[in-house]
Amino acid sequence: MLRYNRWATLTLIEACRSLPDEQLDARVPVVSGTARELLMHIIGAQQTFVLRTMGRQHEGELSRTTPWPGFPTLLELANASADELIAIAESLDTDASVDLPWLGNVYRFPKHFFLVHAVEHGVEHRTEIKVALASLGIDTPDLDGWSYAAAAGFGQEVPSA
Repeated sequence: MLRYNRWATLTLIEACRSLPDEQLDARVPVVSGTARELLMHIIGAQQTFVLRTMGRQHEGELSRTTPWPGFPTLLELANASADELIAIAESLDTDASVDLPWLGNVYRFPKHFFLVHAVEHGVEHRTEIKVALASLGIDTPDLDGWSYAAAAGFGQEVPSA
C-alpha cells in the first residue's frame, strides 16, 4: 500500500508540474485548499507520519502555509518521505507502539497506525486535488490500482502450459 501511495503521489505531482500558477492556486468550492497547498500538505504529512513512528512531530515538516519550495524540492521530499515510510513498514514489529506527546499529554498508538493514516491521508487529499483540477477542466492522471499495476509491471500475461 505504501508503494502505491508513493507512486500515486509522485504521479500527481508530475501531472501538476506544467500547470500555471493560476491553476495551482485556484480555490474550488468543497476542496480544502489549492492544489499547491494540498501537495505541500500531503508531503508534509508524510514527513510527520515518519516522525510519529518515532514518537516525534513538528520538526519543520512542510505544511499548507510553508513557502512554496518548487517542484524539484517537492519531488525530493516526496521521494524521501515515501521511501522512509516504506522502510518503516518493511522493518515493522507489528506489536510496536509509540508514545506521542501532544498538548502537554502523551498518547500511545500502535506504530502501524501511522502507516495506515499515511495511506488514507494521501488518498483523501490526492482525490481533492483531482476534483479541484477536474473542475477547472484539467485532465488528471488515473490513480486507480489498475494504473498502478501497469506502472509497477504487475499482471503480466502468463504463457499457457
